[in-house]
Amino acid sequence: MDAQVQAGVQLLSAPAVGPEAPYYRATGEEVAIFEQCHARSLAVMLKGPTGCGKTRFIEHMAWRLGRPLITISCHDDLSASDLIGRFLIRHDGTAWQDGPLTRAVREGAICYLDEVVEARQDTVVVLHPLTDHRRMLPIDKTGETVPAAPGFQLVVSYNPGYQRMLKDMKPSTRQRFVALDFDFPPPEREAEIVAHEGGVAPDVARALVALGQRLRTLRDRGLAEVPSTRVLIAAARLIGTGIGIKQACYAAVVSPLSDEPSLTAAMRDLVDATFV
Repeated sequence: MDAQVQAGVQLLSAPAVGPEAPYYRATGEEVAIFEQCHARSLAVMLKGPTGCGKTRFIEHMAWRLGRPLITISCHDDLSASDLIGRFLIRHDGTAWQDGPLTRAVREGAICYLDEVVEARQDTVVVLHPLTDHRRMLPIDKTGETVPAAPGFQLVVSYNPGYQRMLKDMKPSTRQRFVALDFDFPPPEREAEIVAHEGGVAPDVARALVALGQRLRTLRDRGLAEVPSTRVLIAAARLIGTGIGIKQACYAAVVSPLSDEPSLTAAMRDLVDATFV
């Protein structure tokens, strides 16, 4: 299996013209700050809970800046070779194949490492030469040093709620990034997003967001992960197909969040109270 498949890579081409897509609604100065970071070759860290729009934001910014986007989903088994590349055995000998990070460096793409703290620390260290004045990638196996092409930018994301002693970024790594803090949008803005992405009427979107707000108060009762904007959109899409509102919320919001009977019962009660 080649490095790109192992790393879970997605290649997204950002169109230079046309209507804005993917859809993203800014909640602060994140667009302007990211644009200035890109212009000044600064690496960026996106921090925020699951499903609050970090990935959609970087997809939107790649389109906005006219840059290709290479997304890497990080995990415990992600090695430096998965990022940089490796020699492959062929019928006529061996050949070097660039990994997704090396491709991004050569092509001047935006390289996005999703949930970077899931990767091993020895893997994350290979990013350091790309996050300071050097802007280059050493490839030990070939002896090559690849300078970052114009337009290259390194972006990482993680969910601070999952921080643990063994799952955190070293201070020496964190300080190499400009950090943008993300959270769930204000209710009115979140309702606009749910209506647009879910294809439902504004009043339905507002009711779904109100449900989400109520369910998020259950964090203090042991709910490990509160409902994200993403799950509210999933419920809206089910409702748009003709599924009943309560059933859509049970399936798309309640069941994915917990299997614990008392929590599930409490969430179902909130659904019933919201949609009488």
